[in-house]
Amino acid sequence: MTSFAFVFPGQGSQAVGMLDAWGDHPAVRETLAEASEALGEDVARLIHEGPKEALALTTNTQPVMLVAGVAAWRAWLAEGGAKPAAVAGHSLGEYSALVAAGVLTLKQAAPLVRLRARAMQEAVPVGAGAMAAILGMASEKVAAGCAEVTAGFAPGSGEVVEAVNFNDPMQTVIAGSKAAVEKACEALKAAGAKRALPLPVSAPFHSSLMKPAAEALRAALADVELAAPAIPLVNNIDVAVEDDPARIRDALVRQAAGPVRWVECVQALQARGVTAIVECGPGRVLSGMVKRIAPDVANPVILDPATLAETKQSLA
Repeated sequence: MTSFAFVFPGQGSQAVGMLDAWGDHPAVRETLAEASEALGEDVARLIHEGPKEALALTTNTQPVMLVAGVAAWRAWLAEGGAKPAAVAGHSLGEYSALVAAGVLTLKQAAPLVRLRARAMQEAVPVGAGAMAAILGMASEKVAAGCAEVTAGFAPGSGEVVEAVNFNDPMQTVIAGSKAAVEKACEALKAAGAKRALPLPVSAPFHSSLMKPAAEALRAALADVELAAPAIPLVNNIDVAVEDDPARIRDALVRQAAGPVRWVECVQALQARGVTAIVECGPGRVLSGMVKRIAPDVANPVILDPATLAETKQSLA
């Protein structure tokens, strides 16, 4: 059998009806029921009916993406799929990976992710923060440009912009205060970036402005019992595989206000000898990134019964 890893998508891959193709698959149905009970609301109805605007609210997006990733994972196992050699998740997707690895139960993870989403939303007033995707420029140059723009503001101004998502070698997401992000977009385009695209998000995720959210998460995680992972998990913040629950807890806290080092995560999975990295959950965002980061690695997806069957066959 091919040595493979599973990766789980985060915010941005959500869509109304994203689980409809699974029909009444028992593993998906049970996952939705479990999440609905944990959150005290009908998650299946929210995903099936939306509306799109409700699904796009951070406090909804994060829990539904967690659930969608776990549902696809459980369907894979229910259909006789083998366990991967390692797992990882992009940003929020790391929580789906934690459930897959047995560190958290879905019952623990769903309310934790909703708290994380709420804390991130409340950390910065709506409209005060921003994010943008910088395309066609090496990540080192983007990070250096952000540091230069931040240094150009008066000390204590609160204006800051940072490179926060290293998605592929030539796509880096920046985040921070609105004025600083806008200035960085202009500066980076002038320095040679092909495009600087403002992102339709409600908060500057993974920037240092999220430190209040990280502290709220620290308090919440203190009361959550974590298990040692049954599958190696490469985390976002350190690109490390941790076995100690205390270190996993600390990494999750820092992840909220620190960068997603996705290029390095994919390279770390590849270094573990995997020849396929499977995107488990809605969309094909991560498989596209994997293709650009590690062209020699296969990038199948599991987003419905048909792709599950195809992936299972390709990994045999």
